Amino acid sequence: MKNNQSMEQNSPRKPLFAALMSTALPGLGQLYNGEFNKAIWLFLLFAIVSVPLVVIIALVLPAVLTLPLVILATLLSIGIWVFAIVDGWRVANRLRDFKISAWQTSGVYTLVFLVCATVILPSTMLWVRKNQVEPLYVPSGSMEPSVLKGDFLFAQKSYNCPNCWGPEVRRGDVAIFVYPDNRNHYYIKRVMALPGDKVTLQGTTLTINGERLNTDAEPETESLGGKSWQVQWSDDVPDETFEITVEPGHAFVLGDNRSKSNDSRVFGLVPLSDIVAKARQVWFSKSDDGIRWSRVGRMLN
Repeated sequence: MKNNQSMEQNSPRKPLFAALMSTALPGLGQLYNGEFNKAIWLFLLFAIVSVPLVVIIALVLPAVLTLPLVILATLLSIGIWVFAIVDGWRVANRLRDFKISAWQTSGVYTLVFLVCATVILPSTMLWVRKNQVEPLYVPSGSMEPSVLKGDFLFAQKSYNCPNCWGPEVRRGDVAIFVYPDNRNHYYIKRVMALPGDKVTLQGTTLTINGERLNTDAEPETESLGGKSWQVQWSDDVPDETFEITVEPGHAFVLGDNRSKSNDSRVFGLVPLSDIVAKARQVWFSKSDDGIRWSRVGRMLN
């Protein structure tokens, strides 16, 4: 009779171990407690809230809601994680007469953890960063005053993407592209002209196809394509003329901090195929003096 007994054995669950497993991965403690369905749903809920939900918030919902809803989604992710830990402890504490199944082994738990933590979650996050939204840090002041050194941005990666639902490149966009002289670096500049456009810059006066972007009354305010932004010039701008006609498949880009920007005036036109994202919103900003709270959540024209 002893050799024919059930494969199930009595093995009381250990509350601390269950809590630690859910700390390592939401749902793993529930798997240890034999709650297979709850384990799956907790992990899926955590994965959806922490990654895809943030994408929906950042790209689909009204821009003014982006920052508060991202914060809410982050808190919700933490809440799911904490719930999994507490629930794992609580359920294990009452499973004193628990019949362990044959599949409930350390090898199975380890395999589930490795697949979820090192394959599923990283792959999902990598896909999101590559194709949807990527947080980027701005290390220079070439786009001041629109974008400051020390800004952290949400970059929309579905922008200028063939067969994607994202927007196409438009004049006035704050775009992120592969730096032509070092393809290991991204640059951030404003798209000023597209294929066939004629650009003329004389001193601080910029014209696109004969249309002047600023006025004598407001020389540091430019308008193009329904958008307006501020630019900066030094006091000693030479009265020289720069002209160029944008070639097919390229864009002409400038930094808003015109006297301190390495842009198309220096490295030439940027292939449209190298424009990889659109700067959408500042989600955090820090200077040497501390956090710039007034910039947190600011939308970029």
